[in-house]
Amino acid sequence: MTENSGNIARLASKLSDKKHAALITSDINRKYMTGFKSSAGVVLITKEASYFLVDFRYYDKARQKVTDCEVLLSKEPRKQLMELLVQHGISDVSIESGEMTVQSLNDYKERFAFVKFDSSDFLSDTIANMRVIKTKAEIEKIVKAQRIAEKAYLRLLHDLRAGQTEKHVAALLEYYMSEYGSQGVSFDTIAASGVNSASPHAVPTDKKIEDGDFLTLDFGAVYDGYHSDMTRTIAIGHATEEMKNMYSAVLYANIDAHKAVKAGINAKLADSVARSTLDAWGYGEYFGHSLGHGVGLEIHEPPYASPNSSNTLKEGMLLTIEPGAYISGKYGVRTEDMVVVTKDGCINLTNTSKELFILK
Repeated sequence: MTENSGNIARLASKLSDKKHAALITSDINRKYMTGFKSSAGVVLITKEASYFLVDFRYYDKARQKVTDCEVLLSKEPRKQLMELLVQHGISDVSIESGEMTVQSLNDYKERFAFVKFDSSDFLSDTIANMRVIKTKAEIEKIVKAQRIAEKAYLRLLHDLRAGQTEKHVAALLEYYMSEYGSQGVSFDTIAASGVNSASPHAVPTDKKIEDGDFLTLDFGAVYDGYHSDMTRTIAIGHATEEMKNMYSAVLYANIDAHKAVKAGINAKLADSVARSTLDAWGYGEYFGHSLGHGVGLEIHEPPYASPNSSNTLKEGMLLTIEPGAYISGKYGVRTEDMVVVTKDGCINLTNTSKELFILK
């Protein structure tokens, strides 16, 4: 059994009748349904049976891992798919409206003129609603990715020195995560120092880290396709009282948002709590992005916590809490954790200290 066991059956139960099928073509949703990562293949789900058509590169491994549907060697995929549709009397096929290109949809319509392709949001929305609630097994994989990232971060703190470039620091962090078992990086690692830390999505440069800089590190590891995400801001050499004050403002915004998160609230409430705290400290105008987002098979996925969020938090949802403050031309601070929403609050999946670390 895998963390994906039951996903195909759950989706099949949402189909209207035996003539209705779901066609999954995107890499991410194939992984979610089958538990198997591949760069090609299609999954056909019907009320009666389901199939994973995959080419020779993945066939043997897929047969070993995939248990919830029949794995077929894709030799003539169009012909095989047609035979399956005819075999099950399928007349309506829902596609992933959020993933399939218009060109691909038109190609399917041309080749399979005997069925009606549903390009509404039904399938994409149904899968999204499934994915937004994480299972225990999924959370365990995300935690494993997070522990890899944390181990790499703590090692970096031992090896970090003033005079290293942002690019060098980012490369070290990525190397350490890889050495500790990460399958890749969740996203392009951010290592931003001094004035560059005032840009929330800064790209590492050849700038050398200097005494008196803030250094913001935003990074994540990947374990069995599941991502982690965390941000820590540290000071190099020393921190002025103004820097410490700004850091405290962001830290307390993070802590207060943690206290607000629980099942049943709208995610924008958590966002507003963090903003109110930053306002009270005099930094509200410097918080220009949303509080957080979901993490899973993708680094950004529902739910989203922003001033305009319509997401009601539910048990099992995973959310980042990442308030920040950024003063152009000076510096910026961001502190980010991942939490799992519970009935009465949330569980922090991030084990690393949030107290200001000053690298001596």
